[in-house]
Amino acid sequence: MAVRKFKPVTPGQRHKLISAYDDITCSVPEKSLLAPKKSSGGRNNKGKMTMRYMGGGHKRQYRIIDFLRDKDQYSATVKTIEYDPNRSARIALVAYADGEKRYIIAPNGLQVGQKIESGPGVPPEIGNTLPLSEIPLGTLVHNVELHPGQGAAMARSAGAYAQLTAREGNHAILRLPSGETRMVLVTCRATVGTVSNPDHSLEKHGKAGRKRWLGRRPRNRGVSMNPVDHPMGGGEGRASGGHPRSRKGVPAKGYKTRNPKKNSRKFIIEDRRKK
Repeated sequence: MAVRKFKPVTPGQRHKLISAYDDITCSVPEKSLLAPKKSSGGRNNKGKMTMRYMGGGHKRQYRIIDFLRDKDQYSATVKTIEYDPNRSARIALVAYADGEKRYIIAPNGLQVGQKIESGPGVPPEIGNTLPLSEIPLGTLVHNVELHPGQGAAMARSAGAYAQLTAREGNHAILRLPSGETRMVLVTCRATVGTVSNPDHSLEKHGKAGRKRWLGRRPRNRGVSMNPVDHPMGGGEGRASGGHPRSRKGVPAKGYKTRNPKKNSRKFIIEDRRKK
């Protein structure tokens, strides 16, 4: 996997960096695993805009992803590695021994024809899903559950991974992609390896049109607005806007919005903000 650079024959291609897509093995998705995906344009059920700077974009179909990996009695064979327009990572189509097909988040290094397994007792190899109690310390994992049987909730985007650093009693200690260190029950499952498409962070759109294809409309700064539109708007000339804050008036740049009494706080050992 790599990024592709273009000759600057147009202004939009001068700084354009996109994925080379050399890891994709199939361009047609599995029809039985598709679901309709309706675009909201940032409107709620009453038609009121609740999220700004959204709208347009190419029509998409949702790929049904198996985040549970609960089919323990059968091994699966990787059939294809595919592009998913709904996420930054690649997805893999796997076929189980009983004939069922499912999509999974493709780990980095997963190859077509490779066998993968899930459940207690399986070897801790790339693509295999097993409880945190059976994964060796120091292993890089992804698709980590927060609660047993919930399905993967953490480390799912391109290039993401968490590291299993220790085990204490009924909890495993994980260092998350954000830098946070937290405890997770050892009965929760995780998949061995890192998520595919690690070069996603290097991509550059090169032109505003590519953002529009993704359904993102132009976003203007708060200081350029009027006082009626934003707390940082208004003023004579190019005013600085005062203290940075959101449209609702919540301060930005360091203001903590997490509830200190949140129930999950007791599981966080080290905050993602370095002391």
